Parts: sequence; C-alpha cells; structure tokens
Amino acid sequence: MLSPILHHPTAFKLGPIELTGFGLAVLAAFAISQIICQRELWRRGQNAEADAIPDIVMAALIGTLIGAKSYYVVLTGDPGAFFSRGGFVFWGGFMGAVALCWATIRYKKLDFLRIADVAGIAIAAGYSVGRTGCWAVGDDYGRPWNGFLATQFPEGAPPSTVAVMSQQFGVVFPPGTNPSDVVAVHPTQLYETVMGFTMFAILWAFRKHTHQAGWLFGMYCLVAGVERFIVEFFRAKDDRLIGDFTTAQGIGVTIATIGLALLIARRQPATT
Repeated sequence: MLSPILHHPTAFKLGPIELTGFGLAVLAAFAISQIICQRELWRRGQNAEADAIPDIVMAALIGTLIGAKSYYVVLTGDPGAFFSRGGFVFWGGFMGAVALCWATIRYKKLDFLRIADVAGIAIAAGYSVGRTGCWAVGDDYGRPWNGFLATQFPEGAPPSTVAVMSQQFGVVFPPGTNPSDVVAVHPTQLYETVMGFTMFAILWAFRKHTHQAGWLFGMYCLVAGVERFIVEFFRAKDDRLIGDFTTAQGIGVTIATIGLALLIARRQPATT
C-alpha cells in the first residue's frame, strides 16, 4: 500500500483578510471564461455579443452562487447551510447560471444560442480551473481508497474521518474502527480538473464548426453529462436516486440527452 498524500487547505493572509484557494480559483475560473467567450465571439465577428459578455458573466456568477447554494440546501434539508462557507453544488450552479444568463441575454435582445455556442468552451475551462479550488479547501473528495494519489483530508470541508464518512456518506467500516481516524480517499477534485481540461480541449478543437449556432453547446452538454456520470462513481456521496446511481448522475444523463438532442437538431450547416 502506498503512503497517502496528506492534504492541508490553501489560504493566504493579507492583513485581516484571508484569501482561500477556493475563492481565488472561482475568480480565476470566471475571468478565464470571460476571456474565452469574448475572444471567440470577436473571432466570429459577433461584436455585439462579445461586448455584452462582462454583464453576462456577472449574471453567471450570481446565478452560480444562488443556484449552487439552493441545490445544496434542498439536498441537505438545512436552510442554515445557505449561509455556510462550503456547500456549492455544480449542477445547481449550472442551472442557476443558465437561467440568469438567459434572462440577461433576452433583456439585451441578443441571440442566446450564439452566446451559448461559445459559452460551452468557457464553462469547461472554468470548471477545470474551479475544481482546483475544491482541492485547495479539501471539498468534494471521493470514497475510501488506498491506491496511487490516495489523499487524506484531516482539515477538509468536512474532514475525511471515519465519523464523517459513515455519518454523512454512508460508508461502512469494520466494527471497532476509531471514529477520529482520517481515511485516505480518491482525490476526485484532481480527476475533475483533468476531465474538465479534456472537455475544454475537445470543445476547443470543434470551435470552428460550420453547424448552426447552439451545436457546440450541445456537445458541451453531452460531454459534461458523461463526465459527471463517470466521476460520481468515485465521489463520496449518499444521495442515491436509483440503486447505486446518484441524483447528480440522473441530472447528468438528462443534460447529456439534451446535448445529444441539440447536436441532432442543430447539425445543419449555418446560414449567413
């Protein structure tokens, strides 16, 4: 058995202000997303959409925070969790961001599918960067594991102790196991960082497609749904939907199906 990696949260002190790795990663994710969206829209000659991106990104940020927290509150049944530091769920944030971005784009009388077509690339890049923040604070880790890259999170959010793993995630340990023991787990944050970058690379390779607007967003939905479905097998979760499948996997299948439908519906060559 390999010695597990011992994780400690990343944080920086600037006088009385503490900057966490998660906060910095979220800021970097949205900054990178804005740069990608604007540059790709400019390349396509869609200047009106590109100029609106700062407002749309702000809407995405607000929608992400509200949606991610709301999903977590519904999942845990604890309204007080809305004001806690942790507890941001990707699918909730994704749906909140899409809803608020759609409202902003409609208000500006712009083409939603044109912007969504490049937004998929940006979301994949932002997802990859954002997941480094989950690693930085020790959140969203996986099931117990002792293989390569297995990691212990003694100061995680929450710590990967026997007590936490059994009470919050339904993991069964042998009788007599010390509840305070720190368990080595899958570093799923790193898996998602790599898979997010892979999604970005795929979408970037297809950015010059000649299909109708929205086709590339359909591809994003497809690969994002598949990515989430896969990584859920390694995550420490106890929100079962059907059998061993989680709620997030159910949403992933739904999003992937929507993506496939968009790929089919928007496959015709774009008209000028």
